[in-house]
Amino acid sequence: MLLENAAVGIVQLIVAIIFAVVALYIGFAVLSKITRDIDAEKELAKGNVAVGIIVAAVFVAIALVVESGVSGLSAGISKALAAGLFSVDGLITIGLAFFQLLAGIVLAVGAIYLALNILDKLTKGVEEFEELKKGNVAVALEMAGVIVAVAWIIQSGVIGITAALV
Repeated sequence: MLLENAAVGIVQLIVAIIFAVVALYIGFAVLSKITRDIDAEKELAKGNVAVGIIVAAVFVAIALVVESGVSGLSAGISKALAAGLFSVDGLITIGLAFFQLLAGIVLAVGAIYLALNILDKLTKGVEEFEELKKGNVAVALEMAGVIVAVAWIIQSGVIGITAALV
C-alpha cells in the first residue's frame, strides 16, 4: 500500500509539472495576443519593469487556478483508487478530474483576456498597453491587480467544479 501511494504521488507530481508548464506557456502566448503591439520578450530584455509586472501577474494568476485544478485531480485520483483505478467509475472519475483541470486553465486564460479588454474599455483616458510600452509601473500594477483578482475568483469556481464532479 505504501509503494502504491508513493507511485500515485509521483504520477500526480509529474502531471502537475506538465500542466503547470503547459498552462504557463499558454498564458504567455495569450498575453502576447492581449498586449497587442508589445513584444514582451524584447521589453523584458530591455528591462521594462511594467511589462515584467504583467508577465509575473499572468504567471501567478495561472498558478492559482492550476493549483486548484491539480488539487481536484489529486482528489479524483484518490477517489478512482478507492473505486478501482481501471473500473468504469474510476476511469470516469479520472476523466472528470482531467476535464476540470483543463477547464480551469481555459477559464483562467479566457477570464484574464476578457478582464484586460474590459479594463481597457472602462479606462478610456488611459491607453494601458501604450503605457506598458513606456514602462508605466502604475498602470502595470493596476492591470496586475485585475489579473490576480480575476484568477482568485476563477480559482473558487474551479474548486466548486471539483466539489461537484469529484
